[in-house]
Amino acid sequence: MADENDIKRQITLYFLFAALMIGLNYLLQKLNQRIIAPFICDNFGGNDFIQAFYCSEDPFIMHELIGSIVAVGVTYIIKFFLDKYIVFKGGGTELKETSIEFMKYFGFAVLTTIENIGIQFILTNFLNSPLEISFIVALSIGYITKFFLDKRYVFLKRNEE
Repeated sequence: MADENDIKRQITLYFLFAALMIGLNYLLQKLNQRIIAPFICDNFGGNDFIQAFYCSEDPFIMHELIGSIVAVGVTYIIKFFLDKYIVFKGGGTELKETSIEFMKYFGFAVLTTIENIGIQFILTNFLNSPLEISFIVALSIGYITKFFLDKRYVFLKRNEE
């Protein structure tokens, strides 16, 4: 019964924090879309590198892709600490242990980030889905995948107790 209650608590907190990170991700992407991208492209868009890799909209909307990558990176770093210390109660502060956990977490984050960005990219560029729909679908799928990877492979010490 305690194990069942613990997993319910973990799932509830994990997805509550995931929802908060989705909100933060949305905020960061909207800031990029409405403030950062126009500023950079208006002031630095004459630079060929910046034009090609950030301001270009042909054949794809590059500033949305870059904004998505940055937003996902920021939210994964914050979520690591929430997951480690609150969700899975892996309160160990040893640098070696935390570093190993973070490397595993980051490795899985890379895989699920590719999954997230790929889904969002396809939805936005090929199905013409609005940003709001594409990032919610992509991040939801990514967080479901990530929960099971984290529980099984990243936060082992807490799960074995």
